[in-house]
Amino acid sequence: MDGYTCQLISKKIFPDGFFINANYGLEVKLYVNEVLNQIEKCDKDQPILFLITDLNLTPDESKNLNNEINRLKEDGYHITLQLLDHHATGSKSAKRYDWYFLDTSRSATKITYEYFIEHYAKDFLDKCETNFGKLIQAVNAADIWLEDDPLFEFGKVCMSMITKSREVNDTIFPDDHRRYKHFLLVSALQYINKPDGHIALDEQIYFHKKEFLNQHNTNNTLDNLTSNYLVKLLDTKKEDLTVYYKEHKGLLTYALGNISISANGFLKANPDYHFFMDIGKRGRVGFRAANKLDVSILAQKLASGGGHPNASGASFDDFKETPLYEEVKSYVQNKLDECE
Repeated sequence: MDGYTCQLISKKIFPDGFFINANYGLEVKLYVNEVLNQIEKCDKDQPILFLITDLNLTPDESKNLNNEINRLKEDGYHITLQLLDHHATGSKSAKRYDWYFLDTSRSATKITYEYFIEHYAKDFLDKCETNFGKLIQAVNAADIWLEDDPLFEFGKVCMSMITKSREVNDTIFPDDHRRYKHFLLVSALQYINKPDGHIALDEQIYFHKKEFLNQHNTNNTLDNLTSNYLVKLLDTKKEDLTVYYKEHKGLLTYALGNISISANGFLKANPDYHFFMDIGKRGRVGFRAANKLDVSILAQKLASGGGHPNASGASFDDFKETPLYEEVKSYVQNKLDECE
């Protein structure tokens, strides 16, 4: 929740900015490099703010980033690097670099909010919704566990809401996933001044999810609305997600999960596709088809799996988790090419 709220704050001033969510470890290096690559595509006369929030960097990661930013500056890019964080494990880097701001007494959300007030003044506050500051207070209270704060319980509900909002996949559709969570956070504002507002919000989260996912103003179950929404998103990216098994055309997703409804919806809307595969981060694979390919045979040939002709499963023992879809696609396509 802390990281998503930081991005919600940043979007008030940079609505068209380039945003990434990263976990620790390999993702930090990969995504920092991705941002640097995006910077090199920019006009050198364009002022650039590289803002990192709610993420501490190791001394080596900080050193490498500092060197890369200096290299880009020497090449003529106008870059401001700023890191805003509250994790004590970043103390070594914070002592060494002036762009590394650390304050363990506040959440990253509160640090970022006050940073934007300081640097963008009234322009920033004019873009914030009514009671936006109270949302910041609630997130701060829950994130650093201030049980005496009057908005602590409201923040807890917001945290649960964001954690459990998995309807839009973050790996394949990161922008839509982020927009979904921001929509829910903004929707929470209408309850923040109500008596027992945390209870009211808790009871209405389901309906706000349906509100976001409903594309045709026609009521339906959350599962069906989610499926229809995902099918639309998949259709916009299907060329990038396409894999082949012999003469059969398939769609490959990564960590989509619970694919029964969405996979069948996609195959029905796209009859030129013969199968649908979703691989999880631990290598487990779900297969779906619509009577154009026996996926139980495919699952058995690929990884000693099996099941039904239109719904099967398997597991790749040599699969290695990665945040990059292209690596997953290359791995799976190689497996399909090798499959007799």
